Amino acid sequence: MAALVVRGVRHMLKHADFATVPRRQRHKQKWAATEPKFPATRLALQNFDMTYSVQFGDLWPSIRVSLLSEQKYGALVNNFAARDCVSAELEQLSAKDFVNEAIFRGDPEPENGQTAVPPPASSACSPNLRCFTFARGDVSRFPNARLGSLGVMDYYLMDAASLLPVLALGLQPGDTVLDLCAAPGGKTLALLQTGCCRNLAANDLSTSRTGRLLKVLHSYVPQDVRDRNRVRVTSWDGRKWGELEGDTYDRVLVDVPCTTDRHSLHEEENNIFQRSRKKERQMLPLLQVQLLAAGLLATKPGGHVVYSTCSLSHLQNEYVVQGAIELLANQYSIEVQVEDLTHFRKLFMDTFSFFPSCQVGELVIPNLMANFGPMYFCKMCRVT
Repeated sequence: MAALVVRGVRHMLKHADFATVPRRQRHKQKWAATEPKFPATRLALQNFDMTYSVQFGDLWPSIRVSLLSEQKYGALVNNFAARDCVSAELEQLSAKDFVNEAIFRGDPEPENGQTAVPPPASSACSPNLRCFTFARGDVSRFPNARLGSLGVMDYYLMDAASLLPVLALGLQPGDTVLDLCAAPGGKTLALLQTGCCRNLAANDLSTSRTGRLLKVLHSYVPQDVRDRNRVRVTSWDGRKWGELEGDTYDRVLVDVPCTTDRHSLHEEENNIFQRSRKKERQMLPLLQVQLLAAGLLATKPGGHVVYSTCSLSHLQNEYVVQGAIELLANQYSIEVQVEDLTHFRKLFMDTFSFFPSCQVGELVIPNLMANFGPMYFCKMCRVT
């Protein structure tokens, strides 16, 4: 029976006169119109599956499902508000200040009458920061921040892992500070919360993003404090900062543009995996090296820089750090040393999940029990 059907089809095709069909009635498939257009979020996931499955091996399935799940947030207490009242209200929600709990727990205690060994200087945290999180496995949400009694917002909701680069920077009173890629403003706000900034330069190339930064500063920081801290907001090309203000700052934060992995899996708007942004995405590591090199050049000899991204990619993380250090050594004869953050990682292991195998720096990886990050950060000291 099947053979008869096949022979019948062949006979029809043999004797069919396709030329008699008028041209206007012939069907020509329009591939551009009919090909499925994959959303950027799907292209991002495909990219991550290919690259991160190799980079992280058996850890990738756990990281993957966490990235695709709802993110956890922390509440950074605004020290310019009624901070003790705000902290008490957050404690009533059963949230805990992970920063001060970790620092208190990490203070060394003398054993057998011997003097306690202090932690290394590189692990000193920037002071005066309070950030509340819910316990591991607790997926409760914080209420939206509201205007407090002092005319500024009570707290700032952020990925709590985003506070780690600011903590690692180890600000000291009277520091001159540069936030080279400052928008949308969460880390800039945290820098101001420390009370250490004698001068703070907050820069971002995008004028629309610096608009968001200014909005955050106006909502959280009183005018007199902004004036007293001499906050300067600019929209310059950060790659040129070493030429503009070389050897100037005690502390520099370089939180570079990256593939923003979690955002790229959830939001189509401003997604760097859009087909039109392919070249921009491919050029990211070069841009990141240039920005980090500029940040190091803007730092005084003896000053410190923290480089950070919200990407899991070692091409945007460790490789960028190593590339920038080599660039400064070869082109400027400047020595830069990476600082050991092992003690720092141990301080915050109860709140975050850290990847155990970074070549340099530290990486917070998303985990369903503690779904923060990703957040990579590396602390460097400019020696010469």
